[in-house]
Amino acid sequence: MAGQTPDLILDASGLHCPLPLLKAKQALSGLAPGQLLEVRATDAGAWRDMASFTEQSAHVLEQREQRDDVYIFWIRKAGNTHS
Repeated sequence: MAGQTPDLILDASGLHCPLPLLKAKQALSGLAPGQLLEVRATDAGAWRDMASFTEQSAHVLEQREQRDDVYIFWIRKAGNTHS
C-alpha cells in the first residue's frame, strides 16, 4: 500500500492453514484501534481465510495482493478506522 507504513509486519511465510490466520488474530490483539497490520503468507488458503475473517469481524481488510508465491494482506484493527 503506497504511502502507508504498517504498524506491525507479521511474516507467516511457510505456515500452513490455519496458522497464518491465528497468528494474524494474535498480532491484531496487540495493536491499538486503527493501527495497520501487514501479513505475509505463502499458504494459498490465507487468501480466503483473511477475507472471511475480516468480513465476520469489525477489522478492515484494506488491501490484499499476490506477489509471486507470497500473499500480502493489510488489515486495519477495528476502532477509529475512519477519520
